[in-house]
Amino acid sequence: MNTKLKATITSLQENSISRERQEIIKPLINFIQHKHIAKQAIRLNFICTHNSRRSHLSQIWAQALAHYFGITNITCYSGGTEATAVFPVVIDTLIDQGFEIQHLTEHDNPIYSMKYAKNEPAIIAFSKTYDNTFNPESEFAAILTCSQADVGCPFIAGAEQRIPITYEDPKAFDNTPMQKEKYLERSLQIASELFYVFSQIKTND
Repeated sequence: MNTKLKATITSLQENSISRERQEIIKPLINFIQHKHIAKQAIRLNFICTHNSRRSHLSQIWAQALAHYFGITNITCYSGGTEATAVFPVVIDTLIDQGFEIQHLTEHDNPIYSMKYAKNEPAIIAFSKTYDNTFNPESEFAAILTCSQADVGCPFIAGAEQRIPITYEDPKAFDNTPMQKEKYLERSLQIASELFYVFSQIKTND
């Protein structure tokens, strides 16, 4: 990992997670731990309505933090109930936090290459539905990152487990003086909680 991203991740351990949020994310810890002990592939699909903000932040941070904690049998995905585009401020925020990102295409739904470590494959990021062929068909955990998707998707075909871990939408601050601050705040919240998740995984069983 580059120095900037490593520094961002190191700072996450200083952020405390409330007891209430610990209980909310506990099912995700249990899912990852069970799969890890069983030496099975761990597939996480982070789902939100438009696959434009929170689900991508979650996917990218989960993959990077799994690598940071040495959990290698994991692949993270994201999707929405509809496809739109990754919101550009999400990209700017992740770059500011140390990710190396390239535009691969420039159309209405751009495709991005996101690197968190020099010798690891890039994450290919673009807006898609959660059941897009780019995502797994079965044997995955569906993590609902927004309340609208949580309510709108009571059943997700192929998911072994459905885990609601919802976040406030930074979209509420688009085109305001607080936009950059609020996207960073949300990204750090998601990163901090996923740091906690992976820090709880016992890797020596």
